[in-house]
Amino acid sequence: MTYEVDLRAAPFNLDDAGVQWVESTIASMSVEEKIGQLFINHNNEFSPEYLDGVLENYHVGGIRYWTAPSAPVQEHIRYAQSKSKIPLLVASNPEMGGAGSCSDGTFVATHLQAGSHPDKSIARAMGRVGGVETAALGCNWAFAPIVDIHYNWRNTVISTRAFGNTPEIVVERAKEYFDGISESSMACAMKHFPGDGIDERDQHVVTSYNTLSYEDWNKSYGHVYREMISHGVQSIMIGHIGAPEVSRHFRPGLADKDVLPATLAPELLGDLLRGELNFNGLLLTDASSMVGLAQAMKRSELVPATIAAGCDMFLFFRNPAEDFGYMLEGYRNGVITEARLQDALRRILALKASLGLHTKTREELVPPAEALKLIGSPEHLAVAAEIADKTVTLIKDTAANLPITAATHKRIRLYGISAGADFTGADPLGYLKLVQEELERAGFEVHTFKSAAQRIAEGEEGVHFLSAILEEGTGDYADKYDAAFVFADVKGFAQEASIRIKWSTPMAAEIPWYVTEVPTVFVSLNQPNHLIDVPMVKTAIHAHAATREAIRATVEKIQGLSEFQGTFNENVFCDSFDTRL
Repeated sequence: MTYEVDLRAAPFNLDDAGVQWVESTIASMSVEEKIGQLFINHNNEFSPEYLDGVLENYHVGGIRYWTAPSAPVQEHIRYAQSKSKIPLLVASNPEMGGAGSCSDGTFVATHLQAGSHPDKSIARAMGRVGGVETAALGCNWAFAPIVDIHYNWRNTVISTRAFGNTPEIVVERAKEYFDGISESSMACAMKHFPGDGIDERDQHVVTSYNTLSYEDWNKSYGHVYREMISHGVQSIMIGHIGAPEVSRHFRPGLADKDVLPATLAPELLGDLLRGELNFNGLLLTDASSMVGLAQAMKRSELVPATIAAGCDMFLFFRNPAEDFGYMLEGYRNGVITEARLQDALRRILALKASLGLHTKTREELVPPAEALKLIGSPEHLAVAAEIADKTVTLIKDTAANLPITAATHKRIRLYGISAGADFTGADPLGYLKLVQEELERAGFEVHTFKSAAQRIAEGEEGVHFLSAILEEGTGDYADKYDAAFVFADVKGFAQEASIRIKWSTPMAAEIPWYVTEVPTVFVSLNQPNHLIDVPMVKTAIHAHAATREAIRATVEKIQGLSEFQGTFNENVFCDSFDTRL
């Protein structure tokens, strides 16, 4: 069954001129240009020569770029729009505000942070700031909001990227985010259909599954998608997530081996999303190099199969010449029918027309350089600071350790926990400098722990992990330090199926054995599930972000200078009794 697009209906709502532009543009395109519109390129270089090659050889319909400072990003987008025959959809990931769009953008809040206070307007502010800063760059398409539901505390790919663990909080905050970012005339792509948060694994590295029954899916994720579709969301990013029981509702008897991720499943895209949910907007795949998709079938087959199944756009080439060839061959051999291609093209161009891109000159598609003053502005940083103050959350203080001040506990032993260096090359413990600065600003005397590996890297001789343990764990610990603070910024992206604390060595010296010696405060700057690994700590705080705003607010609250206002859900206790002690 086919589900033809209605250009005049929501979410496109085109007038006669818009419809005419869509149809006449399609009629004017060569086969190669039509195939190119199906692709969203990840621009890995900023040189004009690189862009010329992408646009001239592959005629892409959209771009996403490597995160960089705002000035070169804007200039890159300006050049791309000036060279493209058809206006480009320019996407970014403003999931946390402007920070997801450029490296100097404002980190406003994570999705979880925006769901960790009764004030729903936090999510609107996150969307508004993200929209203003993203639009200033020349972007017109936000890969947000995230409408996954964090049911499984072990799931770490969306643990900070979901508004919460109930459909109600997700719907409420996602609508607020959408309304905020829509003030900047930005199209949204909510993600990741059919819904993450059940499986504990990350579809970047393995196909994951939403194993709910059709009835339970409808009550939870289905409710979220119905509400957001009615609210006007323009596009949906399809996850490399299978939904076996939902697929079997439409395909009774479907064998386990035939369960495919939603990106390749016509029963989920067509029967469910287009049919039952009546979504008329654009569907795009999640990143196509993710193993959740790549493991399903040969690349030559899966590239056209995503479009044949019902996706309208394909996110990122792996090898541009190969993928373009696979898509073209898929059309020529009938995997992608003429009707399916025409429908996808209409939805792509309709999204562009709904943003008014077809009525603008190439110069008007990107704001002037002065617009960059909005990015990271004092006003936006003040919004971030206000949200940090509201959302820093006290999970527990069962030993009544707080408040801790420089007057009562002058000497602080400071520990930093990270997941180690990742693909970005950034210092994984760089945030500790901010922590130390804020503690010293409050009058504390800070003694920062260094692991055996750090000391060896600095040229120290004769040190190894056992010697570090022995040196740290001496009986005079409480004579040297008045309290211990542990700040964890544990991140992982597309490199592991789940994220847990990995200590620097076996039985590492930084593991909170010292809770029996001095008051100890554990602060998470990212993941909400760390108590499973540090249940022995009696004081646990979730600060949500490794920004100066969040760290400063946390230090103030540790001292009792302001109240903890943030809220949390039961996931923080990780289904284990000892985490509550």
